[in-house]
Amino acid sequence: MKKPSAQRQPSLKKVLGISSLFVVAMGGVTSQGSFVAILNGAGTGGASFLIAMLLASALTFSYVFSYLELSLMMPKAGGPGTYTTVASGHFPAIILVLGGYLAVAVFGGIVEFMLLDHVLDSVFPGVFSHIGLVLLILLTQLNILGINIFASVQNFIVYVLLVATFVIGFAGLGGDAVKGIGAARFWQQLGHTNGSIFTLTVLAMWAFAGLEYVCPLIEEAKQPQKNLPKAMLAASVMLIVVYGLIAFAGMRQVPVADLAGSEVPHWLLVKALFGKVGGFIIVVFAVTATSSTANAAIASVARMLYGMAHHKQLPPVFKKIHPRWDTPWFGLLFFFILIAVPLTIFNKAPGYLLVLIISAASLWLMAYVIAHINVIVLRKRYPKFKRPFKTPLYPLPQIIGIIGMAYAIWNNSPSLQMAKKVYLNEGLIVGILAIYAFFWVKFKMKKGLFEAEPIDEAIAD
Repeated sequence: MKKPSAQRQPSLKKVLGISSLFVVAMGGVTSQGSFVAILNGAGTGGASFLIAMLLASALTFSYVFSYLELSLMMPKAGGPGTYTTVASGHFPAIILVLGGYLAVAVFGGIVEFMLLDHVLDSVFPGVFSHIGLVLLILLTQLNILGINIFASVQNFIVYVLLVATFVIGFAGLGGDAVKGIGAARFWQQLGHTNGSIFTLTVLAMWAFAGLEYVCPLIEEAKQPQKNLPKAMLAASVMLIVVYGLIAFAGMRQVPVADLAGSEVPHWLLVKALFGKVGGFIIVVFAVTATSSTANAAIASVARMLYGMAHHKQLPPVFKKIHPRWDTPWFGLLFFFILIAVPLTIFNKAPGYLLVLIISAASLWLMAYVIAHINVIVLRKRYPKFKRPFKTPLYPLPQIIGIIGMAYAIWNNSPSLQMAKKVYLNEGLIVGILAIYAFFWVKFKMKKGLFEAEPIDEAIAD
């Protein structure tokens, strides 16, 4: 008599190739908000903003190097939480993931879906109602149905977005009529770049943040040691090309004052280029931009929560894997609820969340500072541990990243009044999370707040 075969244990599948890793990295960054920041910056700084973008890209490569070194050293779905748990303990790791990623993704997601509603309502008034909430439900369902479905959807969305972006960008370079900055004024602005370039760099940096969203998917990646560095570095270069093209097209085709002051400058650019046909193009652009970043955030944050549960930093329900589709279903539903409820309540009051979003974005940059520090700490603590990727010119990128990100955090608001609100909200977010982390680590986990997890134990589970 045959023994019954052991029941298959659900687990994360290794299905993501280099193309899928590339589009996840791109999708974590290329939101509507990113293009709004780029075009607002182009309107504010003119030609000088292109230099600011290059400075922001240097900071981008610095954090990409740090995340590549950390993620390939500890290839776990927990991502930033795992790295920080090993470097400095459970208390800061909990605050980092819940404040620097979950809060950022929730508030950023709410605004992104609101922006989509706003754009579609501007083009087709009254036709599409609550399209943001509908899209959120659809993307969550597709994520639950499996990593293969997620990857297929993300590939389609990001490549359509890239095609739409290049169509808009190259169309903006053509034609003799220049409504914005002409060639002579362009070169004059480049030659008179001043200290304001650093403030513009802060604005540009918002558009380059998010490439590391691909790292928590490393347990589902094929040949991550080879494919992850290629995917993240290729995405970094592609961002420079895409943003540079859109910024130049915008400052050439739209009056800079209009670009600087608009909440939907990408719609102004498309309308200036294509007239009535622009309605269809901006809808494709807006839907794909929102979908790409939301899809990447949904997948990535759920896996960060899954990793936290494995480190016992969250209740064990967060590490449940769907028995049929092999996805962290509870984390996906939890993240959906955190966005869907406030999106439904505050759908008609987008300005209400502006201060909280800037606050969360500052916490995101703080997460980058911690990532750089983690690399330095772990180089000293585990000097002989295998590192499939080592930061070039270490520790220069980490030092540059820490200084640059700290400056961006310090200059995160357009006014002193706004800055006070931002710092207050940052304090509230960190304070609430610190209370949870303190009691959870001290009394539930019964560990020291800064008791680092041995790296072998952290990556064994």
